[in-house]
Amino acid sequence: MAMRLAQEADLDLVEVAPNSKPPVVKIMDYGKFKYEAAQKAKEARRNQANTVLKEVRFRLKIEAHDYITKLKRAEGFLQAGDKVKAMILFRGREQSRPEQGVRLLRKFAEDVAEFGTVESNPTIDGRNMVMVVAPHKNKSEVKTEQNAVRAASKQAARDARGGQADDEQTPASAPAE
Repeated sequence: MAMRLAQEADLDLVEVAPNSKPPVVKIMDYGKFKYEAAQKAKEARRNQANTVLKEVRFRLKIEAHDYITKLKRAEGFLQAGDKVKAMILFRGREQSRPEQGVRLLRKFAEDVAEFGTVESNPTIDGRNMVMVVAPHKNKSEVKTEQNAVRAASKQAARDARGGQADDEQTPASAPAE
């Protein structure tokens, strides 16, 4: 019965659950099914993202404008879903004052709190002091949002073109009597 229905509809008969009694089958276009499954897998691979550790370097005696520039750069990294490694480079006698470095990194953490949270507190690593800030959204969420925005803008552009094309074709395609 199912074989006949599949042949009449020019579709394939696919066995879904062979171990059940009676076996469950589905009438579908198997080529289309395989194509859609491949497209879903491709989309999943594209949305899968690797989190990258970006680095922002400071000196202990950083000017206000330079600090703001570094801060905006770090905010951009966090909005893109990347982790940020804030590093203070100590030179000479600056190494004897690590509390100033901690103060600067804490200020940095407060300033980027809107975009991320501190993953590792300030630690001294040789002549450097390091702190890692993780974004609130992971990279795959950011990519998914970007893809949704991109798809919406493409659809809007298609609709705009489609609306104009329909208006232009309507008079020409009308039958002449």
